Amino acid sequence: MNQEEIWNAAAARRYDTPGTGMFAPEVLGPAVDRLARLAGEGAALEFAIGTGRVAVPLAERGVPVTGIELSPPMVEQLRTKADESRIPVVIGDMATAVAPGTYTLVYLVYNTISNLLTQAEQVACFRNAARHLGPGGRFLVELWVPELRRLPPGRKATVWECSPGYIGLDTYDVLRQHVVSHHFRFDGTEQARLYRSPHRYIWPAELDLIAQLAGFELESRHADFNGNPFEADSGSHVSVYRLPAAP
Repeated sequence: MNQEEIWNAAAARRYDTPGTGMFAPEVLGPAVDRLARLAGEGAALEFAIGTGRVAVPLAERGVPVTGIELSPPMVEQLRTKADESRIPVVIGDMATAVAPGTYTLVYLVYNTISNLLTQAEQVACFRNAARHLGPGGRFLVELWVPELRRLPPGRKATVWECSPGYIGLDTYDVLRQHVVSHHFRFDGTEQARLYRSPHRYIWPAELDLIAQLAGFELESRHADFNGNPFEADSGSHVSVYRLPAAP
């Protein structure tokens, strides 16, 4: 599975779930609020902008937003909401593609850095963020904490959701720090639809070291966009890294 195959036209068409899931106001609102505060009077760059879930409402708040996105079908969905003059997008890999201009904020939300399947690519992503930022610029990363404590000895999979019409499970390759998320959707028939996505999971401490290699320092870490404290049992984190200010 490569990312171009995963984020195809079919995936792009079903990605948006207005008002629910990651598009729910209680999920999206705090994220946009926090990003707007961090961007301040400057411009923001979103890595893996997708269909504009975050970029569109952030632009509506008056923040100039540019995106980098690997999948043309995802950008086609974004274009139904905002044209190129409003939210310009560079088609390419977030680890290497370059957008014009300098930004006060680069952000990467909803676990998307884990779509890069090697540590080297993840390091390159941080360096690419630094390349786009001015002195004192910030890079925000939203990421889940690996759930290996839920993995019994000898087992390779965990079920993380089981609800009517849906089962979600993850299979782990702990040697390579890889996990494949399996999403099974089914109805009253004997048929089920399967969607899979591979990831390389990153521990918070490893993420901090990757940031240091790119010249960043950790400025803050919370459990979510609401600012709740990050604790030992937190399932995710929102981490903000900052470049040194100009002398």
